[in-house]
Amino acid sequence: MHSTRARRIAACTALVLSAGMLLATPASADQPAPRPAVEKPAPAFTPPSLTRPAPGGDRAGAAGADGVGASPQLSDFDGDGTGDLIYRAWSGDVYTATTSGAGGLFLGSTAEPAKDIIPIGNQDGDVSGPEVLMLSEQGALTLYTDATPNDAVYTWRGGGWQIYNKIVAPGDVNDDGRADLVARDHSGNLYVYFATGDRGAPFAARMKVGGGWGIYDQLLGIGDNNGDGWADLIARDTAGTLWFYAGAGDKSRPFAARARIGGGWNTYNQILPVGDDNGDGNGELLARDTAGTLWYYKGRGDGTLTARTKVSNDGGWDGVPQFGGAGNNPVTGNKEGVIARDRAGTLYWYGSRTTGRLAARAQYSEPGGWKGAVFTHLSSLNPDGSSDLAQLYQGSLYIEGSYIGGGWGGYNTLVGPGDLSGDGKGDLLARDGSGTLYLYRGNGQSTAFASRIKVGGGWGAFNKILGAGDYTGDGRTDIVARTSGGDLYVYPGTGVAATPFKARVKVGSGWNTYTRLVAPGDLNADGKGDLLGVNAAGDLYSYLNTSPGKFTGRARIGNGFGIYDTMS
Repeated sequence: MHSTRARRIAACTALVLSAGMLLATPASADQPAPRPAVEKPAPAFTPPSLTRPAPGGDRAGAAGADGVGASPQLSDFDGDGTGDLIYRAWSGDVYTATTSGAGGLFLGSTAEPAKDIIPIGNQDGDVSGPEVLMLSEQGALTLYTDATPNDAVYTWRGGGWQIYNKIVAPGDVNDDGRADLVARDHSGNLYVYFATGDRGAPFAARMKVGGGWGIYDQLLGIGDNNGDGWADLIARDTAGTLWFYAGAGDKSRPFAARARIGGGWNTYNQILPVGDDNGDGNGELLARDTAGTLWYYKGRGDGTLTARTKVSNDGGWDGVPQFGGAGNNPVTGNKEGVIARDRAGTLYWYGSRTTGRLAARAQYSEPGGWKGAVFTHLSSLNPDGSSDLAQLYQGSLYIEGSYIGGGWGGYNTLVGPGDLSGDGKGDLLARDGSGTLYLYRGNGQSTAFASRIKVGGGWGAFNKILGAGDYTGDGRTDIVARTSGGDLYVYPGTGVAATPFKARVKVGSGWNTYTRLVAPGDLNADGKGDLLGVNAAGDLYSYLNTSPGKFTGRARIGNGFGIYDTMS
């Protein structure tokens, strides 16, 4: 995600200004001219090694199943019969980690890095390796075939998948030997796409499974975990309870009623399947906690799991923002850290670590180069998955150093929370001096915006409006607003540009204790946006999102942040 602007489209199109747009205002004498694009410091990353318990161990319950739907290996990249890991790093690079010790770089970062990765196994019966799906921020689903630990072949691409907040490959749902897809939309409706085996058209038209699936913040497949030969689903609710949905073997009703597995699973930020390790026909799970430690669960064959086993060093996997096949709502582009400017005018970058904390700071600009600049940190406006830096100068807007257009001097607040219109492309909010809020739909390339849409008046009541992703758990972009009295509200997004927000929900009071309130994006890689606050003493506090529209109690995660005059 820490890409340079060279990966972006160079040409800039003039902003389409709506009628009545306020004219530019003069810059102050000490305001610097527009600054060139600056490159985010790349985090150090060493691909961790993968270890799991040796195969074996009796299971309780039914005997292992031999049907085609029984725990297919969706991610066996080295061909040794056990499932491997595939994951995205902060850089946007995709890596594999295999049980045989092979693996490493699978796909280098591109102009459109993967938001989510969905391993789907061998779909067409050849012996060339499994297939992998990759989902972009703007909703493109790409199929890579004949995968090895370090390579795959680009085969197919389809658009429009941004209408879903989660896409899952549970295994074979309809007993044809191919892994199928399950997709959940933002309203909680679940759909199944049966695989065709045709690389040029890999999935049939969707079929609705049912509604009500929005109560879960994690949804994943586990293959067959009750010995009947049908692929099963696992779901976690926001209270941390894990539920088992057995495959029903019926195309019109693919999953049976849920059964409770157990509680306490909200200690993990991502839960993911790893296939059948011990050859008994049951799928196993890995789960990562906020310290970055991996824990291993074996399937018993009756829909339940064994006690966990620790299979990594503490913190060994904290540098991975998204595992392939993981159950969380995936995130890219909705900021991946914090930009801070000290009083000398130097920018610093604090990247996310997936632990609920920030990485050590790194210098982000030349010393003093941004003193007096009027800037803000936006969620990504193009497909590169990396957040953007916007600057106002003499009423004109610049994004990553590129001129967008004039007429922005009448706005006192700019917010880039992500996609508010449901098309997968980042948008911009602007508030004028009268308190009226407007929405500008992005073109998906960070080069222009459509004509503004009036959201409404009365937004002058807030001294802070911010956002970076989803605060309610439905996968839509939301915003947060604070009154001068310290009340904090979440405005849930609708995904509709004409009416982008539902009625506000009060989070709590007393938030005026913070001199800086920041939306850093997702700090713990669970798919939900979090918040940071800095008090007058310079102490930094985190509030992790538990959804819907709720946050944990604050945790002090740093000090000395009073040296900054701006944090965004």
